[in-house]
Amino acid sequence: MNQTTEPQGQGRHHLLRIDNLHCEGCIKSLKKKLSEATPWQVLSVDLDSKQVNLQADASLEQVLETLNALGYQATDFGAAPHCSTQEQGTPDENPEARQVAHGTVLAIDGMSCASCVAKLEKALCRVPGVEEAQVSLVDHTAQIRGSAPVDALVQAVEAAGYKARIADNPDDTLAQRQQQDEKYYRSKLREMSLALSLGLPLMAYSFLGGEMAVDSTGQRLFWGLVGIATFAVMWLAGKHFFIGGWNAFKNHNATMDTLVALGTGTAWLYSMMVVLFPSAFPDMARHAYFEATATIIGLIDLGLALELRARGKTSEAIQRLIGLQAKMARVVRDGQELDVPIEDVQVGDVIRVRPGEKIPVDGEVIEGRSNVDESMLTGEPVPVPKEKGSVVSGGTINGQGTLVFKATRVGKDTALAHIIRLVKQAQNSKPSIGRLADKIAGVFVPTVMIIAVLAALAWLNFGPEPAIAYAVVAATTTLIIACPCALGLATPMSVMVGVGKAAEAGVLIRNGEALQTASQLTTMVLDKTGTITEGKPTVTDIVPLGDHDEQTLLVMAASLEAGSEHPLAQAIVDAAHARQLVLRPMASFQAVAGHGIRGQVDGASVLFGNDKMMRKHGLDIGAVEATAQDLARQAKTPMYLAIDGRLAGIIAVADPIKPDSQEAIARLHRKGLKVVMLTGDNKATAEAVARQVGVDDYIAEVLPEDKSRHIRSLQEQGELVGMTGDGINDAPALALANVGFAIGTGTDVAIESADITLMRGSLHGLADAIAVSKATLRNIKQNLFGAFIYNVLGIPIAAGILYPWTGMLLNPVIAGAAMAFSSVTVVSNANRLRWFNPKED
Repeated sequence: MNQTTEPQGQGRHHLLRIDNLHCEGCIKSLKKKLSEATPWQVLSVDLDSKQVNLQADASLEQVLETLNALGYQATDFGAAPHCSTQEQGTPDENPEARQVAHGTVLAIDGMSCASCVAKLEKALCRVPGVEEAQVSLVDHTAQIRGSAPVDALVQAVEAAGYKARIADNPDDTLAQRQQQDEKYYRSKLREMSLALSLGLPLMAYSFLGGEMAVDSTGQRLFWGLVGIATFAVMWLAGKHFFIGGWNAFKNHNATMDTLVALGTGTAWLYSMMVVLFPSAFPDMARHAYFEATATIIGLIDLGLALELRARGKTSEAIQRLIGLQAKMARVVRDGQELDVPIEDVQVGDVIRVRPGEKIPVDGEVIEGRSNVDESMLTGEPVPVPKEKGSVVSGGTINGQGTLVFKATRVGKDTALAHIIRLVKQAQNSKPSIGRLADKIAGVFVPTVMIIAVLAALAWLNFGPEPAIAYAVVAATTTLIIACPCALGLATPMSVMVGVGKAAEAGVLIRNGEALQTASQLTTMVLDKTGTITEGKPTVTDIVPLGDHDEQTLLVMAASLEAGSEHPLAQAIVDAAHARQLVLRPMASFQAVAGHGIRGQVDGASVLFGNDKMMRKHGLDIGAVEATAQDLARQAKTPMYLAIDGRLAGIIAVADPIKPDSQEAIARLHRKGLKVVMLTGDNKATAEAVARQVGVDDYIAEVLPEDKSRHIRSLQEQGELVGMTGDGINDAPALALANVGFAIGTGTDVAIESADITLMRGSLHGLADAIAVSKATLRNIKQNLFGAFIYNVLGIPIAAGILYPWTGMLLNPVIAGAAMAFSSVTVVSNANRLRWFNPKED
């Protein structure tokens, strides 16, 4: 969390959200502007959630008005996408009700469109203790972050007119959900068949010139029977629309079900009134629309079935990941090999994996040698050699050898389980473009209902005879065609497929916001060691001075470096071990960040570091400075060694550049990104590496704590900055960047600080992530354009705007078909991403 704090003063506390706060510079600017205009105090700022805790002797309205006047997009934090964290009530005394909802997932029943999403998120955000709520129309779930009791969350959902249940382990419910979806799919097809078996013959009768008027007693009897049959269809094939619409009405809501129920119900009710009281209507208005009611219900049921079937394909990536999990493991216990269910494997169990078998859990190899196919996790097609001491991951495939390993992580703690959770979390998250669509959809249905009423009134007052018939047709058609399903599915469908496609390429995207922002980056900052280079440096040159020899330099340096965890230190120690040198006792070890190390080795005072360290201690390096610069120009890192205040020589270390770094950086250039390299190495070494890999700019001799300062500097220049690194000292910069990319082969701290994790060490994963991000955002915009255009054009046509010039009034059945298949079109377009290849982009 990026947070700043100050001492508290006097006044009221206001918890606000300010959307245009992006960096520490923004915070300083906010404080400066407020101090010049008011006596208010900024107590804390959380850049992650844009949350500002302000102390001011003023009302909330005055505070918001002042901030907005100063140019800040300020809102009450409780009304923002992130819910208020302040408790507004007292928790239930029932201990079971105090179950913490941090990361709680609820399965929601009864959602039908994007307006349901907006209303549910608002209802959940009102629950005390909820910090954030994200509702997914795609898989009908709600992810809630905070400390609210679970039963309060369920009650809030039910009070909004929906049903909810806790999903204890979403990963385990996939098969159950698939069964439910298949059952739902079959039920929709049955309902569609029933409705169309009545609606289509009536439609055919009408198109063939059949008389639909209700005049004679025989016609009234016939259409009365048809009306009763249509009512049966409405109940048996379309009751879910009416139940949903009624529940929404009881909760002062309006959803897709409301539109369909009103549209079909109005057509049926008008037709029955014509049958029962024909004399109350003008001759030309005595027309039945039962075929429209039945056919519309049938077509919408068909659309729901096709949408569900197409929607199921979007989750294939997560299904494949879950399918990687082994069912059984061969555990060695008491000298016997037993096949046990994967759920019974415990940490510390010894497991044998035979050739071609799936590795069941994470572990460390204790016996055997083999090559393991890890492509399903990392996207890297080349099998990885494994031997004693190597780490293996559950879900990967063993090659031709036999491995025996000790289980280190099982169940939900394995790398595969963690990946599945990250992917599911990201698939259900929303980028800002999606939240905008949800806000629009939240007011869309009531707006459409008003338009339908206005259209009906216009036809009644200004339309030709039979005015009432035209009014009914216009209102019904407007209600039917305007369903916001396509709008609600436009973003989440693309995000789900895009995140899954990224996972297949070995790229784990943590949230939808990162997915969107990654497509807009202008500058990519790369750490050198372990990112551009292998991160496995080796000693290349030893240059002794005076009466010292190579062996003495290496022993003294390695003895001192034995207390360091720096990658260069390991290279020195490994070189000493390779020469079978005996290290000497070390004391008083001290690391000086960005300079080097110092300490006592066998009683001698030793300094080992860069030229800054030598000069700091008054040592003259002039005699070997040219040699050091020559080594640096070869992309080697020269380090000076001094013993008892005298320069003893130079040890140079080189970190090989990854073979594909240059091509990956060229791909980033082709995508329009400026690439900058950050490194703590000296300028000559940095320049040599930069020249070889082709970055646009480099910044050398950067202290660990200064990396984030350089990120901030680029942001203040108006750049949208991505940061890629793999070390602990990269974590602050990764967190500050607009999008942080962690190399998955790096530290857990870097991975947890990043928005996107590259499961393999290649920078091609970075280019793949950018490619997937751009393709996904392009797909989202296509979907939103299609959905908006569909409604913008469809509603006026349905209301009858073309009638004065063309004499055309849209048939309600055509509106029903268009509405039903609009969602299928959006889902199908999102599914195109499944064939996207980021390496070809």
